[in-house]
Parts: sequence; structure tokens; C-alpha cells
Amino acid sequence: MSELAVAVEALTKRYGDLVAVDDISFNIDQGETFVLLGPNGAGKSVTIEILEGFRHRTSGEVRVLGMDPAKADREFKSRVGIVLQQAGDLGRLSVRQTLTHFASLYPNPRSVDEVIYAVDLAQKADIAIRKLSGGQQHRVDVALGMIGNPELLFLDEPTTGFDPEVRRQFWQVIEGLKAEGTTIMLTTHYLDEAEALGDRAGVIIAGELVAIDQVHSIGGAEMRVPVVRWLEGGVERSERTSEPAQFVASLAERLGHEPERLNVRTPTLEDVYLAMLDGRSSR
Repeated sequence: MSELAVAVEALTKRYGDLVAVDDISFNIDQGETFVLLGPNGAGKSVTIEILEGFRHRTSGEVRVLGMDPAKADREFKSRVGIVLQQAGDLGRLSVRQTLTHFASLYPNPRSVDEVIYAVDLAQKADIAIRKLSGGQQHRVDVALGMIGNPELLFLDEPTTGFDPEVRRQFWQVIEGLKAEGTTIMLTTHYLDEAEALGDRAGVIIAGELVAIDQVHSIGGAEMRVPVVRWLEGGVERSERTSEPAQFVASLAERLGHEPERLNVRTPTLEDVYLAMLDGRSSR
């Protein structure tokens, strides 16, 4: 238990007859990046807010950094960083002034200059935050999540609305935090982001945790079987096979030539995730 950053057992949250989170259990190791995936309304944000101490659970056991977040005190808050979906309204203060102020609130903050450099705002450090672009303002939010030198950082859909370049820059910041040993809990709708940053992932649908595993293994071996696609007689065909090389060789022998438009593809996390959603909706 001492190596766990987060321990959740039988967590449930109800709003009258609505069960927003239904008896879920999972752990997050220290230094791990854990991604919580699921469609809108699945229970991701409710779960995150319970772990952050902003929302009370109906039942179950929750420990974050060894503490009950429902009884969060100043010590707990100083050890946790939070980056929300939307940039905050920070008024007329500059990036440096804002970070300097927030750093003064923590017992062991990071260097303000170090954080400004980490989020690639060195050239904007003395500019009022309200004059920054939306993507730059959100990098300030990331900086505020980092400034307290948290042991655990919550990122709730942090790159929503980012253009591809800014999103990649954000990934580099998170990779740097991972390398330093920061534990990260991330929710995102970008499956490539989950693959790039996550160690493990959980999928929550309609309040239930339906899968949890290493990012590149989630869904099990059966859902990761490669798919061979080719054109035959003007018709696109496909076949799932665990031995694609042998299948393609036998296919070429049967056709008497190289298959047209041949493509061999191993299902990605996005493919597996969408298959899970389809499977639940078809029940």
C-alpha cells in the first residue's frame, strides 16, 4: 500500500436513482501515468473530482497519497496538482507574477523560472495572461498545476481545443514530469494521447469500469489480432489472423499474384476502445 499513489475500492456515487459511478476499483502506482477513458457522461470527471476531494462519494474506500480526499486538509492540497479542461481567468497579472504568487502558497514549490521554461512560456513571462492566446493561457494552467511540485497531478482533458503543434508541446511537458517521477492521472478523448503518455488505462462506460490493463494490452489479445485487407475481384475483403505473414503468403499463392491494395494493420487503442463502446451499446 505504501507504493500506491491512489487506491480505490468499490467506489460508488449516486444522485438519487442515477448511479454515476458504479462499484469501481483500481490502483495507481507511484510514478505511474494512468489514463481513464470513456465517453461523455461515463463517470470520468465524477471519479476524478472524488479523488481530488471536490466531490463526496456515496460509498466505497478511497485513498490518495495515503489520505482520504473527502477529509482533505492543507497538507493534502499541497501535494496534489490539478489542471482542468479550461483556462482560468487570471486577470491582468503576468505569467511570472501569477506563478510567483501561487508558489508562495506551497511549502516546497518549484522554481518559477524552471516552470515557465518547462511550459515554453519564457518569451511570454512578463506579458499579462489575458493577452496570451488560448493555448498559451492553458499552458499557464499547466504551470499552475506544476508550481507546487506535486507528487500527484490530475489532468482532466487538458488538451481539448489545442491545435496539433501545441498538443505535442504539452506532451513534452508531461513526459518531463513523468521522467521526474510525478504520478499522473489523465482523462482524454484523444486516444493517440493516451497511447503516447499512458502506462496503464481503464475504460469506464455508464459508470462501470469495463477494462483495465497496460495501454498496449487493454482489451486482451483477442481484440489485438491483426487485420489483413485486400482488393479481390473489385471487392474489398478483410480477415483477422494471428499469423498475417502466413496468411498473405497463402493468399498470394491462391490469387497467383500479389494481392491488390494489401494492408496489414494491428488494431490500435482507438480501435479497441471503439469496439468496447460498440459492444456495450449492442447489449
